[in-house]
Amino acid sequence: MWIADQWKDYEILDTSGGEKLERWDKYLLVRPDPQVIWKTEKKHPGWKKKNGHYHRSSKGGGEWEFFHLPEQWSVHYRELTFQLKPFNFKHTGLFPEQAVNWDWCAQKIKQAGRPVKVLNLFAYTGGATLAAAAAGAQVTHVDASKGMVNWAKENAASSGLSDRPIRWLVDDCVKFVEREIRRGNHYDAIIMDPPSYGRGPKGEIWKIEESIFPFVQLCEKLLSDDPIFFLINSYTTGLAPAVLTYMLSTVLREYDGTVESQEIGIPVTSSGLVLPCGASGRWWKE
Repeated sequence: MWIADQWKDYEILDTSGGEKLERWDKYLLVRPDPQVIWKTEKKHPGWKKKNGHYHRSSKGGGEWEFFHLPEQWSVHYRELTFQLKPFNFKHTGLFPEQAVNWDWCAQKIKQAGRPVKVLNLFAYTGGATLAAAAAGAQVTHVDASKGMVNWAKENAASSGLSDRPIRWLVDDCVKFVEREIRRGNHYDAIIMDPPSYGRGPKGEIWKIEESIFPFVQLCEKLLSDDPIFFLINSYTTGLAPAVLTYMLSTVLREYDGTVESQEIGIPVTSSGLVLPCGASGRWWKE
């Protein structure tokens, strides 16, 4: 398992009964987590001192309950700064477990010793974009949500990266890749964090089990003659790490590189165990 254990402003304090108690800087949130199928005694005092609690509804969805929580605040990871604000379906605008992938991507970019063009698809609020830009890459950031792209720009400004060569694009990822192929553009590295299900700005439907393999095949056509890495992250239960490995190995078999996939996770302070938070597949050039 790849573990995001370098955080100072974030930690999972405890887990029990389908929920996790988290510290985001000085604020404590309780959010549902489907992986937490165990029920233990909630001894940590933070359970009773929470600043926000997302209550899952039996009818689907849910709602936040707040206790002295600001509308927005920031957390830091290494040299990066992220703006947080709780919004629909339990999210805060950041997936802390992805830090283990940010570090890996940044390392590969720095080791390349040359200009690197990165394409970040389904790029959300820009964690991977900022990590790549801070490492010296030229980044194209694509997401179908205008709100998420604006949020990512805000994170870039907070991180002092507004002047870096980042293209911010609100677009359907599949259609963007198809157009880039026609334009003859290429990238040295590709990052993608596709949703299980989604709709593009014009109602395009994305179902990951049906769409991901042909999309990876499509993206392979955008790789440069000397690519550095290809990263896929997934929160879809059916896409086990071995599936990601098989898919990357199949699509990139003509390239001389290494493929590895693992669960990603975050340590839980109270137990010393690691909470799994999805899976990632990595191809890279040695």
